[in-house]
Amino acid sequence: MTSGIEKWLQKRGVSVDDIAEIVYTLQRPYNADLTVAECEESVRAVLEKREVQYVLYTGIALDELAERRLLPEPLQAIMETDESLYGVDETLALGITNVYGMIGLTSFGYLDKVKPGIIRQLNLKGEKIHVFLDDLVAGLAAAASARIAHQDPKAIRYHLPDSP
Repeated sequence: MTSGIEKWLQKRGVSVDDIAEIVYTLQRPYNADLTVAECEESVRAVLEKREVQYVLYTGIALDELAERRLLPEPLQAIMETDESLYGVDETLALGITNVYGMIGLTSFGYLDKVKPGIIRQLNLKGEKIHVFLDDLVAGLAAAASARIAHQDPKAIRYHLPDSP
């Protein structure tokens, strides 16, 4: 079943599969048994979080309002040019990555710099405005990747010694 937020993403040209491919690329070097299906499940698990949905709804709505030229100036011009010093899009995306700690944050920085897959496609200037969505997808992929890393049964776990 496709969730409401998945439909919003699909309407903007983004599928869970697109995001899962990025997650797979991020995590595969650390987990030889990882499958794309597990990555899809992780993306959907992150999408189930209400705070993640709220961030996505907000960013997608702002992109759509900018496309329809409904934002006040100078915000409209900033969105149309994807002004390089406008960091609100990255700041909003960090609301997704922060759910899964520092590994999510560092993965987001990497994805924001490299822009693989669907992130690159969204970042290209075209008829649509994706000032927020490219960063939100990077944040979502980073969070889903971090979720997998946190659940890895091979990860080293440290325990306090028993008390005397």
